[in-house]
Amino acid sequence: MSIESTDSIQTSCQSEYDTLRKVIVCEPQFMSIDEIINDVQKKYKDENINIERALNQHHDFVEKMRAEGVDVITLPANASYPEQVFTRDIGFTLGNQTFVSEMASSIRQGEETVLEKWLNTHHVPFQKLSQNHIEGGDVIIDDRTIYIGLSHRTCNSAIEQLRSDLPNYEIVAIPFDPKYLHLDCVFNILSPTDALIFPQALDAETVSFLTNRYHLIEVSKEEQFTMGTNVLSIGHKRVFSLPINAHVNNKMRRQGYKVIEVDFSEIIKSGGSFRCCTMPIARG
Repeated sequence: MSIESTDSIQTSCQSEYDTLRKVIVCEPQFMSIDEIINDVQKKYKDENINIERALNQHHDFVEKMRAEGVDVITLPANASYPEQVFTRDIGFTLGNQTFVSEMASSIRQGEETVLEKWLNTHHVPFQKLSQNHIEGGDVIIDDRTIYIGLSHRTCNSAIEQLRSDLPNYEIVAIPFDPKYLHLDCVFNILSPTDALIFPQALDAETVSFLTNRYHLIEVSKEEQFTMGTNVLSIGHKRVFSLPINAHVNNKMRRQGYKVIEVDFSEIIKSGGSFRCCTMPIARG
């Protein structure tokens, strides 16, 4: 699918859980495990990605989002970018400001040019976070608070730059074990009161800090490996999650969430799931 043509698009995101209006995705047309960057990819390196299955699963996910009222925009896939399906990392919207990431990994560098072309086509102003590595998987927003993971993909200088750019926000740096790649693989906010967490990836002080802010729903080691933390909230307590993560899905249901289960088993072989594959640009 090609980039759609409209005159102008208004962007606004104040949380991870307000009603998702508009989101950017990219089909896994050229998806492959070319460079081992996490334990999940290590397990599936030899098996690699079945493109037909990945495309079918991604299409099912997109159609289910559309059925829930989400406007889904598809960036063109490029054969040079085997991880382009993970659009969350290449940019993010905080309030009414859209940022384009400075990608840390060489295998991801260049993906941002496709996003920039779309933003320019639709007259969406954006700020390029150049010279300071930061990826959207480390950026989690909750109203006036922004949590940013300190990882191999996001550096402290990028966090300081955002503090300067967004003085009206509380920006909280969250250190975690970088083997898990991005913060949204170990922590994810579902609502103003609830969040998912894989506590083994964070230090005790950080877990205690988050416990004082949210009712934390713990994800097991087994379900963290199958991306149990990396769900996508689309508003009104609706959450996309994998059927394989039955325990965390049941925990969310007990808290009143509607869990929309979609098989994403082929795509998670590369270490990302529903949140990784979506870049929201309008919520509310």
